[in-house]
Amino acid sequence: MPGFLLHQGAVVLCSHTGQCTPTTVFPRVTVGGMPVVQQPTIYSIAGCVLPPSAGGPCVTGQWITAATRVLVGGIPPLLFDSASVCTPTGTPMQPVSSQMRTSAQ
Repeated sequence: MPGFLLHQGAVVLCSHTGQCTPTTVFPRVTVGGMPVVQQPTIYSIAGCVLPPSAGGPCVTGQWITAATRVLVGGIPPLLFDSASVCTPTGTPMQPVSSQMRTSAQ
């Protein structure tokens, strides 16, 4: 199923409303004027409200799936519907908004 590419300016939140930010981007390919993000990129998470007693807060997030038919710099780019997991909670990150022009499968 095709999905829109995630880029540096995409709004991504952890399940507890923490702001997720990519630690690296691929600057040679842009969508909407922003560099795209590739699969092995770790996201840092700030502002997670899950208390430590409940297993949180979320600190980092990593994407499990990405595009299967498109490569960016030889690596699959992340898609709006890619699956992810946060550490240490095991909950997913959720893209909220992104560019809506360029999609991949």
